[in-house]
Amino acid sequence: MTSVTTSVVKKAPFPEVGWAPRASATWLVIVVCSALGLVMAAMTALNLALPYIAADIQTTSSQLTWLVDAYTVALAALLLPAGAIGDRRGRRGVMIVGLALFAVGSLVAVVLDGPWELIASRALCGVAAALIMPATLSLLTSHMPADRRHMAVAIWAAVAGASGLAGFFLSGLLLEFFDWQSILLVLGGFAALLTFLAMTIGTSRDEHPGRFDVVGSLLAPAGVALFVVGLLEAPGHGWDSVLVIGCLVGGVLLGVVFVIAELRSSNPLLDMRLFVNRAFSAGFLCVVLQFFASLGIFFVLLQQLQLSIGMSALMAATAMLPIVAVLMVMSPVSAWLAVRVNLRYVLVLGNALTGLGMVLMGVIDYPTYLGVLPMTMVVAFGQGFATAPPTTAIMSNTPAESQGVGSAVNDTGRELGAAIGIAVAGSVVASGYAHHLAPLLDQLASVPGGDDIAAPVSRTLAEALVVADKIGPMNPVLAESIRVQATAAFDSAVASACLVMGIVVLVGAVVLAIVSPRRIGGSSDPIEPEPDSEPDVASSDGETADLIPRGR
Repeated sequence: MTSVTTSVVKKAPFPEVGWAPRASATWLVIVVCSALGLVMAAMTALNLALPYIAADIQTTSSQLTWLVDAYTVALAALLLPAGAIGDRRGRRGVMIVGLALFAVGSLVAVVLDGPWELIASRALCGVAAALIMPATLSLLTSHMPADRRHMAVAIWAAVAGASGLAGFFLSGLLLEFFDWQSILLVLGGFAALLTFLAMTIGTSRDEHPGRFDVVGSLLAPAGVALFVVGLLEAPGHGWDSVLVIGCLVGGVLLGVVFVIAELRSSNPLLDMRLFVNRAFSAGFLCVVLQFFASLGIFFVLLQQLQLSIGMSALMAATAMLPIVAVLMVMSPVSAWLAVRVNLRYVLVLGNALTGLGMVLMGVIDYPTYLGVLPMTMVVAFGQGFATAPPTTAIMSNTPAESQGVGSAVNDTGRELGAAIGIAVAGSVVASGYAHHLAPLLDQLASVPGGDDIAAPVSRTLAEALVVADKIGPMNPVLAESIRVQATAAFDSAVASACLVMGIVVLVGAVVLAIVSPRRIGGSSDPIEPEPDSEPDVASSDGETADLIPRGR
């Protein structure tokens, strides 16, 4: 039997009765996906600008890392409580507050000249992003009629997957003509515009929320923040460092306490029983795997395109556009296949192709961009298959009154997957680079002044190339040896990272083949597909109530 819950949907002031007209639904998709694109693009937009920032405001390596990580940690930690607040206070209002805060944080950062002040502004933007991101998806699922809901979610997922690359392209384009502050100016200005545009769409919220789960809202951010910090610090400090182990263990312990507290709570922040639903759990696992793959591969591939293949920042970002195109085209197709044909087949195929493409990148040499393009296309098609369906599975099996929390679960999976992917890729590349560079370091030890040269060469390929350029006029033979051997060491390390990540994703595909149900609307097989339409009923205050199946 299907249990049904109601969630009041407050419409924007259109004269039509019932569902908003198609033009209004299209406008809703445009506004919320634009807000989502802003959040995802901001995650990556400053990466290409880090060398410019370091030269301008004299930052340390650790401070540069936190210029990127402060945003990610704040976003990942606050997603669950932010989603719950949106369910209770109104999702549009929470999104508007987030957009306004984002605009303030970005625009204020334009005039800051201290590294820690800039880091604080990025953390504020991360807090704002946590308010924005769950609201975007829950507004779509609560407003869209059933016959258009899956397509809207597919568009949302495609935008989420492509916007990170768009952030690279935006920063590369702006850095070609302007200072690094222009990136923050554009992000802040766009957020300010969206703040006003968001006032034109309807809102939704749970009309009868239970008591707010204060304990869960404290445990969840603390546990996620500790775990993500541990992952992000692992490449720099090593997986065996006290800081990394302490953060990872502390995050896991807080997570266990959170689960126990939620199971005992009468009004939990996150109903852990949702994970009993196989479609919900498979969707969450798939989201983690896909963002583990995408952020990990882009982390190493963009460096390789610039440092090893010799592209500019703008050229490297432009080289990723074919992946964006495949994601945008394949996401609606995969969503239709998952709903109408078989969820399990789509999830397994998507992850199998993603893992296969990454394994091929690990075992085949590609000295040029055209050499790596076919393998990245295999990854792109895999991600196109497995980007939208897991989000649809999560949201279709989340109660109507908890759509904000369901969206936050989906978003948390993305952030955790991204953090794990970057940490694993960074660690494998760092250790592999040091291992393959050993013969060159032995060579430098026998050169007068070689110890001073060896230190920067051993850290990163970027620093090794700078050293080679400096000593080139004095010792061209040694400079060329440094370029060739350091580049070869880096390429070998990237290949190892791709191979490791590809194997992880292939193992994940096997797990998904076991745990995924055939149908997207429930936890067990066989099961009837969701109906194509759902009834509208009038709520007690005359507004329209959206009836969303709770799950089977």
